Amino acid sequence: MRTLRLFLACVFLLACGDDDGASEPDAFVAPDAASMDGGTPDDAGEGEEDAGEPDLGPPEPTVILPRTGIEARELGVLINDDDPLSVALGAYYVTARAIPEENVVHLNLPTGAVLSQGDFETAKAAVDAALPAHVEAQLITWTQPYRAACMSITSAFALGFDEMYCNTSGMTCGGTAPIDYYDSDSVHPVADHGLRPTMMLAASSEAGGEALIDRGVAADDTLPAGDGYLVRTTDTARSVRYPTFPGIVERWDHEGGLRFTYVDNADGSGSNVIADTDDVLFYFTGQARIGDIDTNGYRPGAIADHLTSFGGRVPTSGQMSVTEWLDAGVTGSYGTVIEPCNYQTKFPAAAVVIEHYWRGETLVEAYWKSVQWPGEGLFVGEPLAQPFGRQDVTIDADTITIETNAVVPGDTWALETADAEDGPWTELMEVTAEEWIRQTITFDRPDALFIRLVRR
Repeated sequence: MRTLRLFLACVFLLACGDDDGASEPDAFVAPDAASMDGGTPDDAGEGEEDAGEPDLGPPEPTVILPRTGIEARELGVLINDDDPLSVALGAYYVTARAIPEENVVHLNLPTGAVLSQGDFETAKAAVDAALPAHVEAQLITWTQPYRAACMSITSAFALGFDEMYCNTSGMTCGGTAPIDYYDSDSVHPVADHGLRPTMMLAASSEAGGEALIDRGVAADDTLPAGDGYLVRTTDTARSVRYPTFPGIVERWDHEGGLRFTYVDNADGSGSNVIADTDDVLFYFTGQARIGDIDTNGYRPGAIADHLTSFGGRVPTSGQMSVTEWLDAGVTGSYGTVIEPCNYQTKFPAAAVVIEHYWRGETLVEAYWKSVQWPGEGLFVGEPLAQPFGRQDVTIDADTITIETNAVVPGDTWALETADAEDGPWTELMEVTAEEWIRQTITFDRPDALFIRLVRR
């Protein structure tokens, strides 16, 4: 919850000096000093009228804005003390994001690619016992292990190990369990859905990991106006997400929206890649390997992923690993660690992650909400990156203006007023949105001491 509180106080200062001009420090004196001892100051002029208390006007109201995402104090950081890179990046992250020490959990884990179910469950029990109850999400600071038996390590720590999140059909291709966190409005995933969305730094080097962390921090509250690219490649099997791409362009194509370009290269007449392009904020595509990603310039907070089988194998893979996106300058990505086949539900829905990110959610929340069947998927990046989380309040003599991304089409919100923070609350006005733009809400300043913006 972001709250603007303005307080006004008056302090009366009296400077006292002795005969030789040396002065004592300024002293705080009660406003009605004369009445305190029943006398009159020696230098008070006769016949002067008491000016009385200054007119300060009505007190500034407290404006309570909606919570849009988790905060640093709600993130748990998991460090493998047997991995020097994890230790170094864990320490760097804790400092960069001012993570409370009580939120940091030190583990001793093998450093191979796959963690056994038994070793994972021991580690998970230790993490659950150590983290404070208010922690809502987690960051893994190592790169391997990236799997816990048949689950990705991020999904296993988020959901707990359960084979229902794995393909147990006995066939190469099979479905896995969905999560009800998908496309939800929740800003309290533990209480609402019983999970702690988890992300891995997945750094290939200490310098690369520090640069990733710095990009995430730099992204906060920047309200970037970068570009998004939605690419249908010549790889038919890996381009199954393309039917949603034209609708994304249409939804955001207006003044104040985001700029998206749909590239349809199914016939091979153009290019499968975006190259030599600056200000990239989103990039969704599908191929085993994406060329020229290091020729682009990415905005802090940028998200990019490619639908393929083994992108989540980090730091290297027989296909292109998601770490290559991070090394190129992206802040968040996603890939699977076990053969997923091309079920769209095992990969991010571009429209969903874009919309939740725009609303002001953190990277880890928005990305997790975009995957219906996340059991085999590895979420990587800087989890607290929050480029659209900024909310502004301007209080003038007669009006109040709120600027926020939280109010989006399809939702109904209300401004309410009260004279106490715990109510009772009275509706002042209804607030809705017709387009995906940053909303500016201006209204006459009420007499109430508290004002809040709430979803109905």
